[in-house]
Amino acid sequence: MLNRAARFFPILQELKRQLPTEGELLEVGSGSLGLGEFWSRSFVGCDVRFPMRPVNHMSAVVCSGAQLPFGDRTFDAVVVSDVMEHVPPVLRETVVDEALRVSRKIVVFGYPCGQGASELDRKLYRDYQDKHLAPPIWLEEHMLHPFPDDSLFANIPDGWTTRVIPNESLSFHYWMMRTEMFRFWNYAFRLALRVAPRLVEKGLQSRNGEPSYRKLFVLTRTTRLDYA
Repeated sequence: MLNRAARFFPILQELKRQLPTEGELLEVGSGSLGLGEFWSRSFVGCDVRFPMRPVNHMSAVVCSGAQLPFGDRTFDAVVVSDVMEHVPPVLRETVVDEALRVSRKIVVFGYPCGQGASELDRKLYRDYQDKHLAPPIWLEEHMLHPFPDDSLFANIPDGWTTRVIPNESLSFHYWMMRTEMFRFWNYAFRLALRVAPRLVEKGLQSRNGEPSYRKLFVLTRTTRLDYA
C-alpha cells in the first residue's frame, strides 16, 4: 500500500498543477486500479487485461501501450507509471511515441531506472526466496528485462521539454518493500494513509532523492495547439 502511495503521490502533484479541472486523463498500463486509488476524478485506463473489475471512475480499455486506439492529442494528460520496465526493450520507444501522440499537454513516465534499481530488485527477489515466500508477480517480471534509464527519451520529437524528478531513494525503497512483506505493516500503512494522508505524503516526499530507485520524467508539450 505505501509503495503505491510513494509512486503516485508525486505524479498526482504534477497532474494537479498542469491538468485543467475538466481535463481528460489517460493512464497506460493502469490495471484494474492504477491511480484511481488516489485520484477521485474520472479517467481512462488501458491495459492488455483487467484481472479484476476496474474502479468505478475508470473507463477501461483493453489494448497495448504500443498501439493505443485513440486519435492524436485526445487527452490533456497521459500517465505511464511502472510500466516501461515490463515492456520488452524493442517496444519501449514505440510506447513512448504513442503516449506523446495522444497527449495534448503533458505525459508523466515513472519507472525503476537504471542498474542500481535493477540490482536492488534482484536483492529483494533473493530475500523472498530466502524466506521461502512467493515473490509478487511484478517482481518476477522485473527479472526478465534490463531496466530502462534516462536514455529512453534521447530521441523524443521536437516540441517537448523533459523534467526529471527522483522518486524514492534506493535505501528507502528497499526498507519499504522489505517491511511490506509483513501483513501487520501493510495494515498499519493503510490505516495511516486513511487517517493522515497529508502527513504520510510529506513523509514520503522527504524520502525522495538520489540515488533513487524510480525516476519520474515529466514531458510537456511546448508547441502551441490549434483548437479551431
